[in-house]
Amino acid sequence: MGRKKHKRKNSHVVLVTSESVDARLKQFRVRPWILQTIIVFFCVMIGAVIGYVVYEADGKAVQEQVDESESVSEIELLQVQNQELAERNAELELQIAAQEEKIQILSDTVNQKVQNETELSEQLQRQSTPTEFPLTGSATMEEITEGEPMCVFTAAVGTMAIATANGTVIAVNDDAEYGHNIWVDHGNGYITIYRNQGEAKVKQGEVITQGTTLFLIEEENNKLGYQMMRDNEYINPTEMLTISG
Repeated sequence: MGRKKHKRKNSHVVLVTSESVDARLKQFRVRPWILQTIIVFFCVMIGAVIGYVVYEADGKAVQEQVDESESVSEIELLQVQNQELAERNAELELQIAAQEEKIQILSDTVNQKVQNETELSEQLQRQSTPTEFPLTGSATMEEITEGEPMCVFTAAVGTMAIATANGTVIAVNDDAEYGHNIWVDHGNGYITIYRNQGEAKVKQGEVITQGTTLFLIEEENNKLGYQMMRDNEYINPTEMLTISG
């Protein structure tokens, strides 16, 4: 029979000592598989630590990139919103400018209308105030101040006796001395009276304007008596007449 072989058992010796002078050397026998296990364990632990450190570093870098990306996105969003607000503000400024222009136009229109109405009112007031000369041509004048004041004009043939202001004819009567008389109410307290032997060219109730012909002056009726009343009282017509020449 052959010799039975015995499996050889290997072991590792671990020496443990200290820095003391009188320290004794201690020996420990460790089986190989235990030592291998310990080495593998430590390698795994070291790998885990390294992996954790690398993971944390990468995670931090990724988080920083995410935070930076979010910050950039927020900045871009704020820039877009700011641009939109600027455009909206520009639109509002244009609308305000347009409204101000419309308001200015309306204001100018109203002011112009008020001015026109004021000028028209003043013009109508002037045209309703008997200040104009009652003849279209030159004439000599005799002033009568006793009793009811009167201006007696001797006019040239071919001229016309005219209304000295706008008004309404309130009477056309026969006149014992002058043949006919015409009464014109000017609607502002003034009444003018025209006396002449010619034929009256207007009728009672007729609305006339300044310059309307009342009598045609001819040789036989070249005298014109002109009187004026203010608030139903006779006044001297020369107080109101505008005489040129």
